Amino acid sequence: MLDSLPKPVSLNNPVIQRLPNGLTIIAEQMPVEAVNLNVWLKVGSALESNEINGMAHFLEHMVFKGTPSLESGEFERLIEERGAVTNAATSQEYTHFYVTSAPADFAQLVPLQLDVVLNPSIGDEAFERERFVVLEEIRRSDDNPRRRTFYRAMETCFESLPYRRPVLGPASVIEQLIPQQMRDFHGSCYQPDSVTAVAVGNLPVEQLISIVADSFEQTYSPKPQVLEVFEGLNLPFSAELPFTDIVRHNYEDERLQQARLIMMWRVPGLLDLKETYSLDVLAAILGQGKVSRLFRELREERGLVSNVSVSNMTQNIQGMFYVAAQLPSENLAEVEQIIAQNFRQIQQESVTPGELERIQTQVVNRFIFSSERPSDRANLYGYYYSQLQDLSPALTYPARIQALSLDDIQAAAQQYLSSDAYGITVVKPTV
Repeated sequence: MLDSLPKPVSLNNPVIQRLPNGLTIIAEQMPVEAVNLNVWLKVGSALESNEINGMAHFLEHMVFKGTPSLESGEFERLIEERGAVTNAATSQEYTHFYVTSAPADFAQLVPLQLDVVLNPSIGDEAFERERFVVLEEIRRSDDNPRRRTFYRAMETCFESLPYRRPVLGPASVIEQLIPQQMRDFHGSCYQPDSVTAVAVGNLPVEQLISIVADSFEQTYSPKPQVLEVFEGLNLPFSAELPFTDIVRHNYEDERLQQARLIMMWRVPGLLDLKETYSLDVLAAILGQGKVSRLFRELREERGLVSNVSVSNMTQNIQGMFYVAAQLPSENLAEVEQIIAQNFRQIQQESVTPGELERIQTQVVNRFIFSSERPSDRANLYGYYYSQLQDLSPALTYPARIQALSLDDIQAAAQQYLSSDAYGITVVKPTV
């Protein structure tokens, strides 16, 4: 059971240090000739208000458009001259920026990375130019059938939680934003106590921490928080109740060649982390890989779908367990029935010992494989610490999966994955 864990895979030895100014630094030496700095902030689309939905992603773009000490494009030029790599990403509950460099260049590049994150100019002209870039990104996203279907599924799954909103925001909101709103947003959200800076690579831990701490002191200057903006990011939310019957949303889409189906269940999130491990295993057994149950039955044996997959998406307040399939419209009813039957069978019999052992072996090996690069570990540490202020879930994940029993898997299916109550989004090609 989960309270008696096997010995964890001993690959990682991160050190956590919190500075008096509130900044958290995580560092680990790794014998690979590279160093990665990952700067994580707990700000994303789910933490915005409806009136500024998409601001966090828009700001991610603007961060690279210059600072008082770096002209637009200068940061990228200095990074590329050293052969380093930089990028960023925004999600529902976090934004992160990263740079990977040679160890010898790390001390010179960290201040540049922190400068663009902490001191973006957000000039009026640059704001207007980048607005068009973001609007084009929204248009391309809307043109993507998989993304369109997924957004509709999120709206089906979450009636009130802000996970139902797109990370990019709607074009109508982006068109109305003004530069001062973004300056206020940055000043309120990009504060030291909201930042987790992770440095992993081939330098001593003490040196990694010293470089990041000194660079932060050089580049950070306190900014006034705009209270109403900051409060908007801390609205109280609670998990939504499980579905009590089948909630069905049907759409037509003239741009589709085949139908899309997503069946979904509201499940625990990071705030109830111990409940998520069995669901991760169920997702893998049902629909991850060519030997998974649904892929084998629906595609390989019966030829009813072009593709099928299963995911357990774990967010802070609440997660979404979902089955996604692409298929001919005439197969929709049969495929939905087979998926429900598979869930019912696991609730009655659990999974097989061989299936559980296979997934447990996969998880341990993939954890090892995904820890081979500094950027992999920095991402792992940054995600968990920025969301939970705790690294132990990152380090004990393989042990948690190995500790699961067949009864644990069956109990999770019975408690969270009803075969008679779920949300379903169906999108058919226009006839």
